[in-house]
Amino acid sequence: MAKVHSVVTVAAAAASCSPHMTPKREAFTVWMKSLVMQGNGCTVFNQNGEIVYRIDNYEKKGNRKVFLMDLSGKVLFTIIQRKLRVFGRWEGYRCDEQDANNGKLWFRVKKGCPIFKRRLSCQVSVHCDKGHNILNMESMAGKSEFRIVNRTGGLIAEGKRKQSSSGVYLGDDVLTLVVEPEVDHSLVVALVAVYGSMHRRM
Repeated sequence: MAKVHSVVTVAAAAASCSPHMTPKREAFTVWMKSLVMQGNGCTVFNQNGEIVYRIDNYEKKGNRKVFLMDLSGKVLFTIIQRKLRVFGRWEGYRCDEQDANNGKLWFRVKKGCPIFKRRLSCQVSVHCDKGHNILNMESMAGKSEFRIVNRTGGLIAEGKRKQSSSGVYLGDDVLTLVVEPEVDHSLVVALVAVYGSMHRRM
């Protein structure tokens, strides 16, 4: 069985104003599994095989509240699924549950109607310190692959099934996530977590 990543070490914080944003394109490996025994969630590795983000859900899959953390356990986003009959809505709060209680919304994801479209599509409304942005997240091939674009169609991030060095595809729960320059990686990973929640992978 091919390994998801051959090296697991502590990731050093980036020497910049934000450790979650770099001026170059970055590639990550997303494994839709928790490293905690009998836990659900996901684990994200950087290009050096270092764990940089994780979600450890100790309850059953489909929990309506999950926490995106860095390797040290610091909560970066609290992600809450709001129960709606048809469309579904997820909200992300920076950083922990206390912020969620105070109503400091950072992003909202609304699931589109699957009846009229072949592909799953979602509208992402981002409320950050720099203003309000609208993004779109859509599936590409089945339920595994997806892309995130801005309102003009410019690519923000893309997730595809990961291939080993010999060209063999790993399981559909292992993705290569490519994030464009000057994009907050933690926000993208939080959106990936929402996408996984839609397909009950966590």
